[in-house]
Amino acid sequence: MSQQGYVAAPPYSQAQPGMGGYQAGFGPGPAQPLYGHYGGPPQAFNGPPAGTTQVIQDDRVQHGGQIFCTNTRGQVPPLVTTDFTVQDQGNASPRFMRCTTYSLPCTAELAKQCQVPLAAVIKPLARLPKKETPLCVVNHGDSGPVRCNRCKAYMCPFMQFIDGGRRFQCGFCSCVNEVPDSYFQHLDHLGRRVDLYQRPELSLGSYEFEATIDYCKKNHPPNPPAYIFMIDVSYNNIKSGLVKMICEELKTLLEKLPREEGMENSPIKVGFVTYNKVLHFYNVKSSLAQPQMMVVSDTAEMFIPLLDGFLVNYQESSAVIANLLGQIPDMFADTNESETVFAPVIQAGVEAFKAAECSGKLFIFHSSMPTADAPGRLKNRDDKKLVNTEKEKTLFQPQKSVYEQLSKDCVLTGCCVDLFLFPSQYVDLASMADVTSHTGGSVYKYNNFLMAKDGEHFLRDLRKDVQKSIGFEAVMRVRTSTGFRATDFYGAIHMNNTTDVEMAAVDCDKAVTVEFKHDDTLSVESGALIQCALLYTTISGQRRLRIHNLSLNCSSQLSEVYRSSETDSLINFFAKSAYRAILNQPIKTVREILVSQTAHMLACYKKNCAGPSAASQLILPDAMKVFPVYMNSLMKTAPLVGSTELPTDDRAHQRLLVMSLGVEDTQLMLYPRLIPLVSKAERLNPPVRCSEERLCESGIFLLENGHVMFLWLGQAISPDHAQKIFNVPSISHLQGHMSTLPEVDNPLSRKIRSIISSLQEKRSNSLKLQIVQQRDKAELLFRQFLVEDKGLYGSASYMDFLCYIYREIRQLLT
Repeated sequence: MSQQGYVAAPPYSQAQPGMGGYQAGFGPGPAQPLYGHYGGPPQAFNGPPAGTTQVIQDDRVQHGGQIFCTNTRGQVPPLVTTDFTVQDQGNASPRFMRCTTYSLPCTAELAKQCQVPLAAVIKPLARLPKKETPLCVVNHGDSGPVRCNRCKAYMCPFMQFIDGGRRFQCGFCSCVNEVPDSYFQHLDHLGRRVDLYQRPELSLGSYEFEATIDYCKKNHPPNPPAYIFMIDVSYNNIKSGLVKMICEELKTLLEKLPREEGMENSPIKVGFVTYNKVLHFYNVKSSLAQPQMMVVSDTAEMFIPLLDGFLVNYQESSAVIANLLGQIPDMFADTNESETVFAPVIQAGVEAFKAAECSGKLFIFHSSMPTADAPGRLKNRDDKKLVNTEKEKTLFQPQKSVYEQLSKDCVLTGCCVDLFLFPSQYVDLASMADVTSHTGGSVYKYNNFLMAKDGEHFLRDLRKDVQKSIGFEAVMRVRTSTGFRATDFYGAIHMNNTTDVEMAAVDCDKAVTVEFKHDDTLSVESGALIQCALLYTTISGQRRLRIHNLSLNCSSQLSEVYRSSETDSLINFFAKSAYRAILNQPIKTVREILVSQTAHMLACYKKNCAGPSAASQLILPDAMKVFPVYMNSLMKTAPLVGSTELPTDDRAHQRLLVMSLGVEDTQLMLYPRLIPLVSKAERLNPPVRCSEERLCESGIFLLENGHVMFLWLGQAISPDHAQKIFNVPSISHLQGHMSTLPEVDNPLSRKIRSIISSLQEKRSNSLKLQIVQQRDKAELLFRQFLVEDKGLYGSASYMDFLCYIYREIRQLLT
């Protein structure tokens, strides 16, 4: 890799003067005016820099299909977009932990100089591909896992055994500890324990310990968790057919609740509540011939009207449950009730879990703002006049009071809230989803829900959500070796203190981004260590400790910090820190800080690391070639675009969604895949750059970003293709809302349907297919995702953004 770095383009024409000023980080206080609209005419480029798709493709060629061994400290993994196999040989797999740089600057001064954030994105329960070895579970009996007496780090490959194996020195704090007699083993001629490879915690980067009784609440083994399905049966949901659809789906879906490997049935218990202004609880005890309903109308003092028969084993009570699910739509068929409560519904779930002494998850299906007279009642505060003002941040802040306390109660009880929203107008999602965003839950949103158009999309989401692998009552602690420490945490989490990350539940898709700061000088020789310990309850009610260890390099050379950095992780960090900052600062300020940090990182590189080059060349570090395109794409996301045309709830939804995403998901969201479909090749074509320039009138393109999926049809598609794919003589015969492709028996139809279904399979969310034709009105929505072009709401094209960054860099260097 050349030290010279990457020359983005031939020399520019004379640059405009920059707009100066900088304030690091997202701390309080105004930043200097920086961003505004890009001043001056665009610079003359002789062609754009290497595209994102090229960088992705090159990495695939270099690392695709290979084995990535984790035996080297500070080794940068292949990109998240590359398909590779991980072999754990002492450091955690990048599926569990990725860093913004794998070589930390030795001092706080160096870190400040280069402005590269130091962070790790940790997905503690990430799915592993079938070809990779599942995590080993270690049981140390009643004595529990061996830990350092001083810093409490768990036994791992970074501990050094000394004194013939009778003591060990902690790699994190250097404390020398006695080895318990039951754990003693002799050392070989290299000073390594002779049982090194028999013990996962001595030779692997990730493993689990069975936790002892003192890791359990009240020193009592936990009960298996429960799932409660809470259905809003107000007028809208009955009329749209949604309630009937949910009940029908649950009849089969409950057969597929998550279960441990080798278990015949799921140990998860289930319960059912319906509600509008009042709550209806159902007794579905297996001995009953018919389910029984109990109504709680006093929503101010929520209590559970029955204990026995509310949370039941599905296998035992399946007949009564099927009976209930068949009756619910008819029971409320004639309802005129349009007012609903919301906070009392969550409170009911908390009370149910408390009474049953278990943790669990609420699945809430809700359609309107809770306006009924009850705790948590909301009022419409959607004021477009606040957009682009100092007070815009209030649109993203939840209405405090009840929901804040509810979040704390939920986390304390281990109650995770998943919210399925079906709004036809503003519902104040920032407030309604507040509990979800602090309990490790997910929010799904279907605007103006129509069964024919959105039904299958919603059901796929529900199925994926119910069947996800998940842990409950989770507490995560991130320990580091001396010289730096974890200072900030981003995710669907709750924090009572500065070190413990609490999640009522954590599933295989949720990530926590952790920022680190220096508190001393780091040593090049010993490097830097991170240990993430997640204590959680499995679905069978077992308390486990999942440990992930990672060793990084440290360097006094800035060039090494840049060479070891990872753009995908950097952008995950910047997205989360910016989305948190908009709760406290004007969006304009946040955007200015993002631009400023980008310019600072690149200016520092040019000044300190790049070889001699013309002043008029923009030189990017090899590992950050595509950083500017991702950063510009982040600026175009709904939360950071001050436009009155964007619905407030949609902006709030995207803000909350991104806070818990892993590296792969943010990368895809910010830079969608645009895939040309019509070619002779049987295999999938590589994606092309996200720009209108790549589309052609006779082409068919698939665009997806992990949340939406478009099939774009050029105007001049041949009748032959229209016939083969849609079974119509020409695309002018296509009907309005198609969300699935017809099954036509020919190779092209099969290829496209197979591509779509494999993407559906891969993504953690369901993707709703939208078919758009060139120059159609619906094409506007599709164009928002062509992130290299000018944005619909006045945001810059990638080329304009590069020119602007270039000017900022020159300003900083002169």
